Amino acid sequence: MIKAALALVALLALASAGFTSKAWAEPDPKVLAYTLPDKLDWKGDPKFGPLSVNLWGDPAKPGPYAILVKWPPHMMSRPHTHPYDRHITVVSGVWWVGTGKTYDPASTTPMPPGTVVTHFAGQPHYDGAKDEPCIIEITGEGPATTVPAK
Repeated sequence: MIKAALALVALLALASAGFTSKAWAEPDPKVLAYTLPDKLDWKGDPKFGPLSVNLWGDPAKPGPYAILVKWPPHMMSRPHTHPYDRHITVVSGVWWVGTGKTYDPASTTPMPPGTVVTHFAGQPHYDGAKDEPCIIEITGEGPATTVPAK
């Protein structure tokens, strides 16, 4: 019985050692490209606004784009609009959204991870994070300008 237990421990040790070393093949770069989360090139200054990563396309130019936006805790945008619809998926954390021209963080609605939202063109809204950071993915048509709500 003891020999069997030692053999099992040795087998598990070998199996786990194989997993901690590279036990899988790299994908063919002619087939796909990828960036691991710790290699994302976040831009911006979290003291003044959310950080962002351009995933594909260019939100500053005409055409489709996708970006990730990371809201630091206790930071929200002020009421604004966009000229085109924007489609958002909450990736992590809780994203808080409010509608209308009056900024009122207490009236925002929590959007947990996995929630899908469409901000309709020309409609005033504001959004951001409360007690925890959140990451959202935004896709839309550029140029993705932000216009303060009046």
